[in-house]
Amino acid sequence: MLPSECKFGLLGVAIEMNAPRIVGLALSAAGLSLALLSRIQLGRSFSMTPKASRFVTHGLYSRIRHPMYVFVDVTISGMALALERWWILVVLLILLPLQIRNTRRENKLLAESFGAEYRAWRHRTWL
Repeated sequence: MLPSECKFGLLGVAIEMNAPRIVGLALSAAGLSLALLSRIQLGRSFSMTPKASRFVTHGLYSRIRHPMYVFVDVTISGMALALERWWILVVLLILLPLQIRNTRRENKLLAESFGAEYRAWRHRTWL
């Protein structure tokens, strides 16, 4: 059986597993796992509004400044690909401006609260 002929049954519905769906599932699973890991690594520093109670620079935060935003976006993109429903990407059109706004607020707060330590971390991280 060729990969394009593979069928997967879910709740009595047969789904044809093709390359884009497989890639989308992999992206969604990886993105969700890494978004959850980044949330766990934030620990008590997580909040819905920016605050600088503790400066997290370990784990995913040692390489990426805002991994939760990045990996939520990867998860959504993977879902659009896996489900072959491109309208799901509209969610990104709504989320991206909000994430950019939040990122700017968080960066400003961290710079004010942690000064030189923040600037050094910013130079060795991405996004």
